[in-house]
Amino acid sequence: MIARRVNEPAEEEVPVEEPEPVEEYVPIGGPYGGELRGRLEALRELVGLSRTRLDGKTLAEAGRVLDEAAARQRLSARHTVVAIAGASGSGKSTLFNALAGTHISETGLRRPTTAAPIACSWTDGAAGLLDRLGLPGRLRRRPLPTDPNAEALQGLVLVDLPDLDSAVVEHRRQADRVLALVDAVVWVVDPEKYADAVLHERYLRPLAGHAEVTFVVLNQVDRLPGDAADQVLDDLRRLLDEDGMALGEHGEPGATVVSLSALTGQGVGELRDLLSRFVQERGAPERRVAADLDAAAAGLRPVYVADGRTGLDERAREAFTDRLAAAVGAAAAGEAAEREWRRNAGRACGTPWLRLWRWYERIRIPGRESPLPTPPPEEEVTARQRVEQAVRLVAEEAANGLPAPWAQAVREAAVRGAEGLPQALDELAVRAELERGTSPRPAWWPAAVLVQAAMTLVQIVGGLWLVGQIVGVLQPGLLVPALVMLAGIVGGPLVEWACGVAARGPGRRYGQEAERRLREAAAGCGRAKVLDPVAAELMRYREVREQYVAVRGGGAGVRAGVS
Repeated sequence: MIARRVNEPAEEEVPVEEPEPVEEYVPIGGPYGGELRGRLEALRELVGLSRTRLDGKTLAEAGRVLDEAAARQRLSARHTVVAIAGASGSGKSTLFNALAGTHISETGLRRPTTAAPIACSWTDGAAGLLDRLGLPGRLRRRPLPTDPNAEALQGLVLVDLPDLDSAVVEHRRQADRVLALVDAVVWVVDPEKYADAVLHERYLRPLAGHAEVTFVVLNQVDRLPGDAADQVLDDLRRLLDEDGMALGEHGEPGATVVSLSALTGQGVGELRDLLSRFVQERGAPERRVAADLDAAAAGLRPVYVADGRTGLDERAREAFTDRLAAAVGAAAAGEAAEREWRRNAGRACGTPWLRLWRWYERIRIPGRESPLPTPPPEEEVTARQRVEQAVRLVAEEAANGLPAPWAQAVREAAVRGAEGLPQALDELAVRAELERGTSPRPAWWPAAVLVQAAMTLVQIVGGLWLVGQIVGVLQPGLLVPALVMLAGIVGGPLVEWACGVAARGPGRRYGQEAERRLREAAAGCGRAKVLDPVAAELMRYREVREQYVAVRGGGAGVRAGVS
């Protein structure tokens, strides 16, 4: 290596190091304007809302884009940083020197030739940009004062990168670091490696969204005979199209593709003119930030865009209420209330003899008509399982179609809210029973009691009449007292039956009302403990989804509904 260095020809021209800036740079000035400003603010809000739901790795790229956008905004707007990148042997250093008009970057057959990024600035005031790239002063150059093309490239900061396929890992790491910070990239390919898989799969395809700040240069066309250069250039365009990179043809925005020979100078002037117009537009920094935003948004799409319409509709809410009502026994409580109503009706309108018999039964078998039997342990377990199943089903319904992090957040909110729900429902059932108390009686019950008393009196009169005739106190005539007594005997049960029929409607309504109250109480408890926390998570997802739509710039296919 020492012998080779000694035998290398001496450089004809000495590179000029960049002096300290003599004039202040002009920053972009305040926040970015227009749509880009709104997208950056939306991304910042999106990251803030998502920190408690997404891990740092998922949000790392979005945070990097925000940091780099803010850093670039604080630096010079008069300069455009363009990197020249390519594989080993593509001639990028030769092209760098041809554009600079002097020998700045080392060239030769030894690989790798470029060991570190080297920059050339045509205008003062780029020190801040080069500091951001991490380039020390010894790697900063200026073109010769006698360069006739210096005026055309005012504002350009050109950076020659190490080989992308270098065998030295540190070289590739430096190239990747600088590529993430520059405003535009000139990709240099040669006729032998223009279809290299590393270049297309690792760089061009992932950066397809950066087409507007991309130049693709087919170098060394002087080595191709006849129309072979056009054929290779057409094949290169085809590969770029397969990579998803739009080509800026026919006045449309996209990547610029040119062919040249850096060694002979063929086509270099055309590329210099393209770069000159590109730099004078001063739109590359914002376009680069916009492209980085697009890439970050595309990477975040799986965690923000739902698969179809999500959320809880009325059907799901009603199903949840039905399951809680079944768990708390609302239907059974309503049936018990109806039976109690009808039982009280039978007691009030029954014959005295039947009430006397029931009184005897209560004395003989205490607790026979206990209104609230204690449920067995297996029934309590079944009710608890029903509550857990109801919560699990409504959580799955709410999380259906949501991106994985937000679906998990919805399930966790439902599970947290379900803690203590079975006990709360048990308390509701007991409270509802106590508040219900004794079933009320309709207005016609006193009249029914009087009629029943009259039937009893008729029985007694008829019986005494018969007894009086039998003992001879009254004149014999069994037919009339027998009919009177029979009327009382038949009339009493008949009145009791009629009262039972009349009590069915009010009893049913009373039971339905008891069931409704318990069902509404269970629904309110489930809503406060489960549905409201789930709705809060869905609302948070709706907020982040709207922010994501703003980051994408209202892209199609993003507005998935949430109810």
